[in-house]
Amino acid sequence: MKITWFGHACFLIETAQIKILTDPFDSSVGYKVPNVAADIVTESHQHFDHNAHHLIKGKFELVKEPGVHQLKGVKITGIKTFHDCEAGTKRGQNIVFVFEVEDFKIVHLGDLGHTLNQIQLDQIKPVDILLLPVGGTFTIGPAEAKKVLDQIDPHAAIPMHFKTKHIKFDIAPVEEFAKLCENVKYLGNNILEIGKEIKNQNRFVYVLSI
Repeated sequence: MKITWFGHACFLIETAQIKILTDPFDSSVGYKVPNVAADIVTESHQHFDHNAHHLIKGKFELVKEPGVHQLKGVKITGIKTFHDCEAGTKRGQNIVFVFEVEDFKIVHLGDLGHTLNQIQLDQIKPVDILLLPVGGTFTIGPAEAKKVLDQIDPHAAIPMHFKTKHIKFDIAPVEEFAKLCENVKYLGNNILEIGKEIKNQNRFVYVLSI
């Protein structure tokens, strides 16, 4: 399996059979708009930096609602959460997506704004690969992200939605989260290739870059 990070909360999850794109953004965000075709596109919420599916190539299925979706051999479960720590009163709702792709379970937290309750954790765990926001302001920040990481305890985690040279959002850089974690690997590129051996490893945090 190959996971490519395009910036912010946008990833391409790719196997030999399927391509899933998460939270596409428009050019105003600061990153280059992904020039890829997808089979499935998911959107955690309907803000401009997460819902630009009109810019994505291919005849894809769009998933932007909670619930269980069976599409093209992939089970996708959308779990209702919130974009803030005040039950959505400040920024609305957010959807955590759980992807069951081949033998992997991948979770994309979207713009999660709070730690998770036990009901949500029971719907999510166990997890092979966790994609989690760490920048704060609009999502959980570094300290909360570490708590969520510990709650879920995946085999691998990839931080997202943090400050880089490409964006002007008032959010924290990834280093503020990484310094709270053990087994951190800075890959120096935006692609992570993972095999089934990940299921036998202790937790690693892989920091991708663009």
